[in-house]
Amino acid sequence: MSGVHTETGSGQWGRIRVRRFSLVLAASVLVPLAAGTAMAQGHPLESAAGKMTLANGLEVRLFAGEPMVRQPILVKCDDRGRLWTIQYLQYPNPAGLKRVKVDRWSRTVYDRVPEPPPKGPRGADRITIFEDTDGDGRADRARDFVDGLNLATGLAFGHGGVYVLQVPYLLFYADRNRDDVPDGPPRVLLKGFGMEDAQSLANHLTWGPGGWLYGVNGSTTTCRIRGIEFQQGCWRYHPPTDRFELFCEGGGNLYGLTFDEVGRLFYSSNGGLFLHAVQGGYFAKSFAKHGPLHHLYTYGHFQPVFRGGLAGGPTTGGTIYRGHTLPAAFRGRFLCGNFLGHTGSSWSVQSQASTVAVKPHGFWLNSNDTWFGPTDLCYGPDGAVYVADFHDRRTAHPDPDAKWDRSNGRIYRVQASGAAATRPIDVVSLSSDKLVQLLAHPNGWYADRARVEMARRRDKTIVPGLKAMARRRDDRRMALQGLWAVNASAGLDDEFAVEMLSHSDPRVRSWTVRLLGDRRRVSGSVGSAIGDLAGRETDPVVLVQLAASSRRLPSAIGLPIAGQLMQKTAQAKDPRLPLMTWWALEEHVAGDRKRVLGLFRKDSPLWRTAEGRRCGLLLVRRLAAEGTRAGYEACVRLLAEVPGPLAGEADKRMAQGLEERADGLTGLGTGGLFNRFGTTEASALKRKKRSFDELSSGLAGHIRKRWEADRDNGFWSDLAVRCGVEGAHRYARTWVADRQLPAAKRARWLRLLRQYGEADVLPLGVKHFRSGEPTEVRSQAMEVLGRFGKPRDLAVIVAAYPKLAKSLQPRARQLVFGHLETARAMLELVDRKQVQAKTIDVVELRALASHKDPRLTALVKKHWGRISAGTAEEKLATMRRFRNDLRAGRGRPAAGRELFKKQCAACHKLFGQGGTIAPDLTMTSRKDLEALLVNMVDPSAVILRDFL
Repeated sequence: MSGVHTETGSGQWGRIRVRRFSLVLAASVLVPLAAGTAMAQGHPLESAAGKMTLANGLEVRLFAGEPMVRQPILVKCDDRGRLWTIQYLQYPNPAGLKRVKVDRWSRTVYDRVPEPPPKGPRGADRITIFEDTDGDGRADRARDFVDGLNLATGLAFGHGGVYVLQVPYLLFYADRNRDDVPDGPPRVLLKGFGMEDAQSLANHLTWGPGGWLYGVNGSTTTCRIRGIEFQQGCWRYHPPTDRFELFCEGGGNLYGLTFDEVGRLFYSSNGGLFLHAVQGGYFAKSFAKHGPLHHLYTYGHFQPVFRGGLAGGPTTGGTIYRGHTLPAAFRGRFLCGNFLGHTGSSWSVQSQASTVAVKPHGFWLNSNDTWFGPTDLCYGPDGAVYVADFHDRRTAHPDPDAKWDRSNGRIYRVQASGAAATRPIDVVSLSSDKLVQLLAHPNGWYADRARVEMARRRDKTIVPGLKAMARRRDDRRMALQGLWAVNASAGLDDEFAVEMLSHSDPRVRSWTVRLLGDRRRVSGSVGSAIGDLAGRETDPVVLVQLAASSRRLPSAIGLPIAGQLMQKTAQAKDPRLPLMTWWALEEHVAGDRKRVLGLFRKDSPLWRTAEGRRCGLLLVRRLAAEGTRAGYEACVRLLAEVPGPLAGEADKRMAQGLEERADGLTGLGTGGLFNRFGTTEASALKRKKRSFDELSSGLAGHIRKRWEADRDNGFWSDLAVRCGVEGAHRYARTWVADRQLPAAKRARWLRLLRQYGEADVLPLGVKHFRSGEPTEVRSQAMEVLGRFGKPRDLAVIVAAYPKLAKSLQPRARQLVFGHLETARAMLELVDRKQVQAKTIDVVELRALASHKDPRLTALVKKHWGRISAGTAEEKLATMRRFRNDLRAGRGRPAAGRELFKKQCAACHKLFGQGGTIAPDLTMTSRKDLEALLVNMVDPSAVILRDFL
């Protein structure tokens, strides 16, 4: 059995019939994963902290543990310095709902959308407050603020209550008298957060410097909130105005976010990724699994910040440390937990143009315990770092129906060596003047909490002093704190805003632009000042923010900014500015097409800059891709303005856009996972197509003119056929029939006719498939039959199959298996021994099961065995969980051998030992992990004929 556990490779083997044995075999693989590691498992509560290894200058103490806390997923300090957590006891299934459908990635559809609490199903989650009343550094009092929650994943304090994320809702529990008892049922602020996967829910509510409440969303849940659909991304909500926005999209399965001293937003992902968010940005996704970005015309995206291969596993719930009591080296570092690595990592963040680079510093905490699962951390008013430990034996995608121990959980307090516990002040009870003083506190926690309280009060009396603070040129930190506090106090008037746009510090200028852009509307004087700034600005941080904010402002203000940026991007040499500039321009195309085109007149200086040319050509592509008559006509007008040397490239971009007209927002995919074994329909990427208008007369005329001038030009001929230019299809037919031309060229023409022609192309396909044509031509002719032919037409493929080129046979089988009549005819060839059964992969035969035809079923059973349509998605999800467990560590072959003898050998033979009821495993490939797993989880999907 050792080969089953440790080898990798490719291959297939016959599946056993009895499920009980397969699951025992799986257990033999999965049970001993942690063996051989240096870490111990499940240190006792009172000794666990003492087993940890800390970076120099740090020490750790237990702050709270079971039974006081169980399965904590986040930690956060309130205005009185008390630590709050969510005990995630309902995970992974929401209470009161039934699973209707589950896919291989565990994306689950439930029978209904639950009502918000308290009307909805009562779950086991609870929000708990911990206090250290005697100052010894350990919690001695705990009380629930609210219980009965149902998958709660975020909380934040402010505006007289507590904000809580419980999918699909963002809730607000008012607590005006601050007695830690909600004043009544929560108010629903937002509805529509996805709940398909409890490991990818919206999470981590965090206040930003500008007064918005931010959160992130995981990769395998789809949110639909106020007309905005997204999966992974960072979103935000503004309580004073009740506005919701998607701040940026992409990045992975996101968990945790944090702001640094200058207000940069960072978040992390389960892939170990670290991302520097930018307003309106688009980041890389696992597109095949998670679908595309929700913008058809991004034409690019940003990558995560490179971390230099830092070990430790997925980062969870990290924070930029802005406290004041840890050693100075930790100030400004990103501290995070490594959930699967059972450790904590850190790295410093260094400015690099408009974004950042990072420098790893290794582990700041090593638990030496495989049960340690750091889900979140925060720093508090005392400067200590609090770490939530889920503390679970198993951390990798548990079976949603499994029973496991939920009685464990810990919170640790990491502090400077020898530091004493301190008692925090009550921020909310302070006067407004005292709140202003807190902005200068060396611990950023105080400034953050003071600013949230200022936003609640909006005390105009403190605004003059805050403006004076913002005007400081000698202290960037205090200038920013002053600006943010002026905004929180509703004191950012036009005169002061214009003044701040000329501040000597680029971070202050950038944040002023951002705060103004968030208004969506600005006065004429402010709009002029922003435009003037765009004309003179050289700092990349400010330029990127100008690009982001120009998208949010009316086109009369935003487009001139984009025009200025197109003349500066090359000068700035910034990695993000080119795409940000394009997105700034594209934002206004739909709403103010005329003004956009006005930027690109033939004599425009933009054509003389590299960035202007790049954006102009992208605009040609985007207008053609829109697929509307208005878009086509705008494209023609722009083509007429393109300078001569760029005309050829512009035509290529126009053709590219026309090719993209039908592309819609592709649905969620499989990421290629287990596609060999899932059903054909489920394994296919769900592609959504858009309808589009016929070409306008202007664009059709442009293409016809170029084609008629040079009909032998492959580019224009291709485009003429694609666009249905009069005479082009007839011309293409003559090229296909001309046997003097190279086969590849004729095949290309036939492919174009197949893609863009009508059913009258079918006789051409039949003709060139039957005759003695080269393989390239026959291949495209066969595709014509596949697109336009009915079963009687595809019969020619079956008739030709025995002598068909081997390179064409797999596609031929795929086509004929799609129709009952031709599938029968194909299997009759096998039955008559005109085709050998062994030349057909059993995976291909899954498609035949969907016909539900007795004759087909009998032929399949006779020559191959019993073959189902494919493994169900829910079973594929089980395979994925087993695969994740197998990747977590090495097995114990000796124990596996004994388990095989006890549970499997009655039916299976391996290395000469065992029974003969089921397949002999000795000669089958044990290098193909997917094949092994599918045989364990779904052994009856394929039963070879020798074992029926």
